[in-house]
Amino acid sequence: MDCWAGDLPIPFGADFWLKTMTEVVIYHVYNSASPEPLPTQISSEVESGVSRILLKTAMVFAVLGFSVLIFSFAPSILNRFASFSLSQTEVANLTRTAATAKDTRYTPPVDPRLPVANQLTISAIGVDTTIQEATYDNYEAALKKGVWRVSDFGAPGEEGVPVILAAHRYGYLAWTNLYRRQNSFFNLPKLKVGDRLEIVYQQRKYTYEVYSEGKGSEIMDYTADLILYTCESLTGEERVFRYAKLVKV
Repeated sequence: MDCWAGDLPIPFGADFWLKTMTEVVIYHVYNSASPEPLPTQISSEVESGVSRILLKTAMVFAVLGFSVLIFSFAPSILNRFASFSLSQTEVANLTRTAATAKDTRYTPPVDPRLPVANQLTISAIGVDTTIQEATYDNYEAALKKGVWRVSDFGAPGEEGVPVILAAHRYGYLAWTNLYRRQNSFFNLPKLKVGDRLEIVYQQRKYTYEVYSEGKGSEIMDYTADLILYTCESLTGEERVFRYAKLVKV
């Protein structure tokens, strides 16, 4: 049945339209509760996320760069504190040993086939390097290249005073692992009693055999024909020593 309001017909009755309008209003409110994000909002969120990622990436690279910088210069700086110069006690003991030593040296013949440069070979630990000659004024320049023969003391074939060879253990960042093994005393702690080594000096080959090992801040055995030493760590006074006797072969 139709209801009339003035001249306008209201079909189906008032209850029907009231119910229908209520449903429309409820439906509209429900849809507006979760509106779709606007394009500008999405863009802002994306830019914010990208900025955070870039900031974190920049911080990571900054930390890595700083770490590389420290790692590059640390060995050079710390090596300056390494103790390679002989103490006054060591110098006095070496001088006294030289004055009282007997001439028991063995001098091998000259071999023109041997290299002219003075060489050190320690097969047991992979060392095969040129011996660097330098005075106390510039011995660090020699250590940057490898093994230094401590000046003012023994040379192979000389009477009374031991030959003393020193080298860094860890060296410098510019050194490759292969260079470090061949030209420094990185593996000197692995050299054992009974191991042999060779020195070619002025085209004569001298063979030595390790008879004693030691650690400490100073040389303990001045009767050795050859003393090898290196610093145990990058810092500190502790040294690693190997003492050897010349053998006739």
